[in-house]
Amino acid sequence: MPEPPGTETTARGPLAGVVVLDITRVVAGPFCSMILADLGATVIKIERPGEPDYARDFPPFLESDGGDRFSAFFAQYNRNKMGLTLDLAAAEGKQLLKRLAEHADVLVENFRPGTMDKLGLGHVDLQHVNRRLVYTAISGFGQTGPYRRRPAFDNSAQAAGGLWSMNGNPDQPPTRVGTIIGDLAATMYAVIGTLAALRHAERTGEGQLVDVAQQDSVLSLTESAVVSYTVEGKTAKPLGNAHPFVRPYGLYPCKDGYVFFGGYTDKFWRLTCAMFGEPEAADDSEIDTMAKRFDPEVYERRIRPLLNRWMAQRTRAELEELAGEQVPLTAIKDIGDVVNDPHIKARDMIVDVEYPELGTLEMFGQPIHLGATPAEPRGLAPAVGEHTDTLLRAMAGLSDDEIAALRASGVV
Repeated sequence: MPEPPGTETTARGPLAGVVVLDITRVVAGPFCSMILADLGATVIKIERPGEPDYARDFPPFLESDGGDRFSAFFAQYNRNKMGLTLDLAAAEGKQLLKRLAEHADVLVENFRPGTMDKLGLGHVDLQHVNRRLVYTAISGFGQTGPYRRRPAFDNSAQAAGGLWSMNGNPDQPPTRVGTIIGDLAATMYAVIGTLAALRHAERTGEGQLVDVAQQDSVLSLTESAVVSYTVEGKTAKPLGNAHPFVRPYGLYPCKDGYVFFGGYTDKFWRLTCAMFGEPEAADDSEIDTMAKRFDPEVYERRIRPLLNRWMAQRTRAELEELAGEQVPLTAIKDIGDVVNDPHIKARDMIVDVEYPELGTLEMFGQPIHLGATPAEPRGLAPAVGEHTDTLLRAMAGLSDDEIAALRASGVV
């Protein structure tokens, strides 16, 4: 549908004209709607007056000389959005959300299941207002099942989805994955589900519920763990940097740090031996096939020492240059290395945006690269309720006096 009058943006991406109501907090929900915004959708971030998204208080901060500050964490996940405040607990707030939903294509929320239903604003309620509305609900354990009402964070999903039990070093306690993978995985599936449901709605006029659980999302990232258990009865355990069966495929020390090397196929192994000046090693009868190199005892006795000797003589940069386009070898980079990586810059994966009086924010870009309708990740995040008046005039048809009265009563 066309963008509501008065809310037009400069976005010209593939989702231009799609209107999204974003009633989410922290990461999983805001990241989902941010991707939609980068792709051109008009995203309206709805926060409660006096109780905005508490990610606004997450460090680090951009700070002005006068002491004003803005969360860079919040800005990264809420760029390209419009801001509106609305108290959904108030009767007037409920009615206003329904009026906004009449003009929306998508609503994204990440409350605990049942919360929006209690407010009279759940999927079924809003279907009566707008049958083509895609209602995307992100939660810890999903909208159905015995755990549906349990509170959850990212770590809850890592624990309940099995990933935490698999991560870490052998004979040590499990270790959480070093990023919020439960939130991020749910984000990706929510975007995919939303776009699939949006396609269906555009074709049929019928919206639907998109139910994405963090636990489900994490479980789907456990690679071979499920089938190893169901077929062989094996329970995945922490392996450190090792792969369950592929060798060599892991971390190796070098002069100034570590590299990942994954040349386990016969082709890559032969190239590797020649690259390091010992082509005869590829014909050694004990390690000349992939199956032989997969054997744990053979790997520890023959392959690992050989690779350690080769790597120890060179720096990360020297090893990457040596490997070039021949074999999979990559320096283990810290985030500073990544931000300054020329390839990352060439891919436009570090973008900057100027916040007036606060300075320039550099943040990650948009990994979805479209040839004809590129995403635009350079956008400001809204101040709390920044576009409330504009949106209520354009989408709810309210007058200035009506908006002023709502503001005085604390509804907006």
